[in-house]
Amino acid sequence: MHSASLRPALLLTASLATLPVVRAQYASSVVDFNAGTGGSAGYDNPSTALGEPSRVTEGPFGGPVDPFAPPYLNSQLVSIGAGGSLTVRFDAPILNHAANPFGLDFMVFGNSGFAVTNAYDENFEPIGTPATDGSLFGSEAVTRVSVSTDGLTFFTLSPELAPGIDALFPTDGSGDFSRPVDPTLTTAQFAGLTLEGIRAQYGGSAGGAGFDLGWARDASGAPVTLDSIRFIRVEVTGGKAEIDGFSAVATVPEPGTWALLGAGLAGLLWNSRRRSGRS
Repeated sequence: MHSASLRPALLLTASLATLPVVRAQYASSVVDFNAGTGGSAGYDNPSTALGEPSRVTEGPFGGPVDPFAPPYLNSQLVSIGAGGSLTVRFDAPILNHAANPFGLDFMVFGNSGFAVTNAYDENFEPIGTPATDGSLFGSEAVTRVSVSTDGLTFFTLSPELAPGIDALFPTDGSGDFSRPVDPTLTTAQFAGLTLEGIRAQYGGSAGGAGFDLGWARDASGAPVTLDSIRFIRVEVTGGKAEIDGFSAVATVPEPGTWALLGAGLAGLLWNSRRRSGRS
């Protein structure tokens, strides 16, 4: 192949390498941990919240993690009681990007689950495909989430906008940990759904509570503009919360970026063909 014909492909590859895409990434280190009071005994290892959240629960009573069967082992979860907190760090920055799905920038995963309301009779015999009435179990915490760029100055995400930890949406280990669920969905919209129906509502997501860096507020309650952060702090102000992991939302290029790239590539190809025709 003529070297000139390779140039558009090489330029396209170089252009793609500069697009603002953030691949799935998870918390990499624990900065600080305070167990608080009233947490689950034995669930006191904060490093369990690092890396990818659980897809499978190991052991004789385990199996795939899904919205009916959340993670529950102390090798998967860390428990935070009232007055406690967990601060984690990400190696790469989490971007505050308008192109993120639903405007969300990161998720926190717990061990809540949808209650099964029709699966077994009084003798625990199966009576049909498991379905839920939309109610949750394992959800009993009042939480506050703060973020920081440098690990020193933290900004609280508006409690009026931020969801609670360890509630909606229960983890689905078969889903994408970098894709959030539509945050406008409520428990009522899951009533009567089987696992298949829940996954349809999730739209390929693995669940989790989604957060927007645009909700950041300073000590006086005024909005703060953050382009990115590396640190997330979860504080429990009431009850207890179990945390399985943290994940950044995978940022996708805005449609205009793809359009400009496509137009540029078309021009490169056209010029290459003109030069080839003259040679």
